[in-house]
Amino acid sequence: MYFEFFVQNDQCQSTDSASRWMKISEGDWNRYNVQLNKGNNVLYWRTTAYAVLGNTLKPVLLRNVAISGVAYTSECFHCKPGTYSAKPGSARCTPCPVDSYSNKGATTCRECENNKYSEAGSGSCKARPACANSDYFYTHTPCDSRGQTQLMYKWIEPKICSESVYGAVKLPASGQKRTCPPCNPGFYVTNSSGCEPCPDGSYSSGIACDKCPAGTEPVVNFEYKWWNKIPGNMKTSVFHREYSYSDRSTGWEVAGEYIYTVPSDQDSDFVMLSLQVPGYRLPQSMARDSGSTELSRITFVFETKCTAECSLFFMAGNNHLINDVVEQWSGSNGKQSYSYLIQSNSTSSFTWAFRHTKRYNPVGNYTADVAKIYSVHITNVIGGVASQCRQCALGSSSSPSACVPCPPGHYMVDGTGVCKSCPQNTFVRAEQPVGKAACVPCGPNTHNNKGRSACASDCTLDVQTRGQLLHYDFSALANVTAFQSSPRFTSKGLRYFTHFHLGLCGKEGRELAACVDNVTEVQKEVKGYACQSTVVPSEIRGQGVVSSQPFVIGDTLVGVTTETSLNSISSLERSFPIESSLPDVIFYYRSSETTQACKQGRSTSVRLRCDPTVAAKDQITLPSKCSEGTCDGCSFHFLWRSQHACPLCTKNHYREIVSACIQGIQRTTFVWQQPLECYGGESLPAQKVSACVTLDFWLKFGVSTGTVAAALLIGLSCYFWKKTRKLQYKYSKLVMSSGDKECELPAADSCAIMEGEDAEDDLIYLTKKSFFTKIKSFSRERTSDGFDSVPLKSSASALLKNEDDFDES
Repeated sequence: MYFEFFVQNDQCQSTDSASRWMKISEGDWNRYNVQLNKGNNVLYWRTTAYAVLGNTLKPVLLRNVAISGVAYTSECFHCKPGTYSAKPGSARCTPCPVDSYSNKGATTCRECENNKYSEAGSGSCKARPACANSDYFYTHTPCDSRGQTQLMYKWIEPKICSESVYGAVKLPASGQKRTCPPCNPGFYVTNSSGCEPCPDGSYSSGIACDKCPAGTEPVVNFEYKWWNKIPGNMKTSVFHREYSYSDRSTGWEVAGEYIYTVPSDQDSDFVMLSLQVPGYRLPQSMARDSGSTELSRITFVFETKCTAECSLFFMAGNNHLINDVVEQWSGSNGKQSYSYLIQSNSTSSFTWAFRHTKRYNPVGNYTADVAKIYSVHITNVIGGVASQCRQCALGSSSSPSACVPCPPGHYMVDGTGVCKSCPQNTFVRAEQPVGKAACVPCGPNTHNNKGRSACASDCTLDVQTRGQLLHYDFSALANVTAFQSSPRFTSKGLRYFTHFHLGLCGKEGRELAACVDNVTEVQKEVKGYACQSTVVPSEIRGQGVVSSQPFVIGDTLVGVTTETSLNSISSLERSFPIESSLPDVIFYYRSSETTQACKQGRSTSVRLRCDPTVAAKDQITLPSKCSEGTCDGCSFHFLWRSQHACPLCTKNHYREIVSACIQGIQRTTFVWQQPLECYGGESLPAQKVSACVTLDFWLKFGVSTGTVAAALLIGLSCYFWKKTRKLQYKYSKLVMSSGDKECELPAADSCAIMEGEDAEDDLIYLTKKSFFTKIKSFSRERTSDGFDSVPLKSSASALLKNEDDFDES
């Protein structure tokens, strides 16, 4: 509820004031003074309410408006019926008490007749109805020395029914004795059958106290499940909408196994039950660090039975006068349990408020409607008692009773008090249960923090895709980023936004995302990876925005992956269609705080998309179909476009362009591959300049080399042709020298050419002949028998002649 007061002149112009936002308090009247200007002044009181799960908030009450310095007044106003003024000209009228009435302008109140009644401030009396079973309630007396309690019946005060009317119900007889219920856990029964808390270092189930064994520690808390009397730190009262609180009425009564509501004067009254807590402290074995957010937890079991539109509210705050609605239940609800996480020591008060109907009705038509609370359990309370002992690491042999917690990253073996190390990349649950189940594996691409109590991400990631390894670095996006939804408007036209704070990743000890409430005096603040609050911009220049209703939507990092779902958390892929070949990197978070609508807690997915054209770091968009980032109030989805969401650039992201050789110089230029899908990393290499040889040189060199090679080839051909002819001649000579011996070749002493033979052969071979003569002689060399005829030299003829002479002789 926002409450404003401002002044306008006759031209509808607002005058300057220190603050137009009024502080809201419950139970106390605040005074506010403002200086009016000359002329006409129009005073405005305006309230703006935001419904919390359909809850209708309490109204703002104005008791008195006094304006001094007016020009004149024509007459005094008479007191309205139900009020009176003892002295003429009084500043205010006094309401008539119960069972009395007054007419307009009365100076005293008249009492109602015996068979009639009236509420406070009534202008007439009504006939008393017949008493019914709903007009009385029962309670228990404290236990006596014999361990017994008496059942007492009492009329609901103020009593408006009549026992003398026909059909009226009589009040049952009181005094019936019953055995007292046992003491609550952590208490023991005294000799006088009373209940006292167990001393430090001991525990009990409600009968006797026992010391915690070695290697354990007491689990300190408040646990109420037996209701013989209202505990000392609880208070019951009735809130009348017209006249604030009234401590004279009792709203809740004990009934052994539960505490229940009793009817109030009016059906629209709030029947309150408040519980005060001195503070919270984590036990020694639950070392708190930046990754652990659960300081305490309150759990209660309740039930409502209603015939109409009754409501049960659960509120938490700094005290019973200043608190916020946490959850609301309407109509009849079966027996069920509800838990609420306490993250700050500033939350020291819890209130249960029951209302029969939200409509003003002076007659009790719904007195049969009732709310029951069976048990209330709060953990880690300072000054609390223990119902059990938790195992922890054993100390040294010199002090066997000392309890030492396991080191970070260790769990306790069942029933031994011995600590063992958890596997790598796991963290230990905050409550540190016994057994290896205490070691919880970290999600993908995350690692455990230094205290081994949660998983974190150092903003770096490696992704294997399309056959290549991509390296990501989101350090530039690690700082806490604030963004908001599109503006929305109330039915009265007041504009407001849904504001988000996001701390994507980072090292231990980083700054957490925080959302605050700067409207109430509590100044509530919540922290985590992601949080949400409602922001109303101020219309006065120089004043900041108004922020309220903060809550965490992600306090635990589940994992970082490119998959569209992880641990039952899904990302809205249809709302954010893929636009490039690169996959989106998704951060998944979960909030451990549960509500009636979100029984598994809230979850958040942040989809990082590479966009080199976006230089801003905070371009975050919401789903088009869910303007506030969520469609069901439990799952939140965001798309973050940024150039810092691109993989780091490598050599694969650029190519080289080689220019032609110009005047002996060749240039190599490097350009990015298009479309560009990287950022940072390796920078683009500078242009390279190298010496080269032109094409004319190589052409000349090739022609020269070809010419020389052709000449050399011709010379070699001629040489080998000559050698072949010489060998042919020598072969013919050898054949002729074989004589008449057929089939026998002369036996040569050596295949080598004899000395002086070359000259002779060359002489015959080199005999000058014409080309045609050589052709003709060649055709005649072959005889009819197929053998070649070889002309003999002159030396051979001489040899034949000598042989003839020898025969003659």
